[in-house]
Amino acid sequence: MTTPLQGGWRAMTAADLPAMTRISDEVHGVYTEPEAVLAERLHLYPAGCLTLERDGTVTGYLIAHPWHRDIPPSLGKALGAIPADADTFYLHDLALLPAARGSGAGQAATAFVLQLARAAGFADVTLMAVNGADGFWARQGFHYADSTQASSYGEGTFLMRQSV
Repeated sequence: MTTPLQGGWRAMTAADLPAMTRISDEVHGVYTEPEAVLAERLHLYPAGCLTLERDGTVTGYLIAHPWHRDIPPSLGKALGAIPADADTFYLHDLALLPAARGSGAGQAATAFVLQLARAAGFADVTLMAVNGADGFWARQGFHYADSTQASSYGEGTFLMRQSV
């Protein structure tokens, strides 16, 4: 991991997975992912996995890893491996419970991902915005990417990108 984050962010561990699953279910609704998918991301790229803990309670998490620029990972499916020919750093998931929102945790996590991507030699960070989160991501400097792949997640989802 690069520079440690302030405000309760720490390296994720396998012990965090049940809490992450509960948070994913609450925050993402139809876009939630099974615990096995979250566990695989942690196993494949631990440097991109953080947990937000406040007063001993997990209130959020972050998952990011190298991937393909124009083809987001399939929702709810295992990756199998981080591709050797990855051409973007993918911000797979930032989920914060309502109690953690507005605290600066999302901005800190975004800055961490941009720094991690830069350190890994990537020119940009890509993400899939769901549940109306595109407004938050636009405020973080992400722009809508031209892609038909966004439709793979359903109506109202957007592939977004930011240069590092």
